[in-house]
Amino acid sequence: MAKNNVKKESRRKFIGDLSKASLATGMMATTTKNSGNELKKAFIHHVFFWLKNSDSTEDKAKLIQGLRKLSKVKTIQQFHIGVPADTRREVIDSSYSVSWFVLFKNGKDQASYQTDPIHLKFVDECAQLWGRVVVHDTVDAIV
Repeated sequence: MAKNNVKKESRRKFIGDLSKASLATGMMATTTKNSGNELKKAFIHHVFFWLKNSDSTEDKAKLIQGLRKLSKVKTIQQFHIGVPADTRREVIDSSYSVSWFVLFKNGKDQASYQTDPIHLKFVDECAQLWGRVVVHDTVDAIV
């Protein structure tokens, strides 16, 4: 009898987890409005950080930890924390230390992110780490 209850509980948990995953996937599809491979109706915020101490693995780790905390802002749809890839061509700028790529549903969500207490705390705690920041914000190209 107890063994049967375990199976039912496991099955319920599996179905519940599957439902949550399906819902999350569906929300992503409607949020980004993919048409083929093109990402549409999105606000992209891409930040490049140059550390003051570019050779410091400790400072890089602190910045990355700070970005992970920053990813908890509710209006963020997806994010990516990156470092320069090992690609070398004349057109590639790999002089930065860390990049922060963030996908928002729209400009309103991005504006909310700018004043979110989590974002303000990130700036307060991590600004001393970087010497330069460059931001590229993009929206859909209308042709």
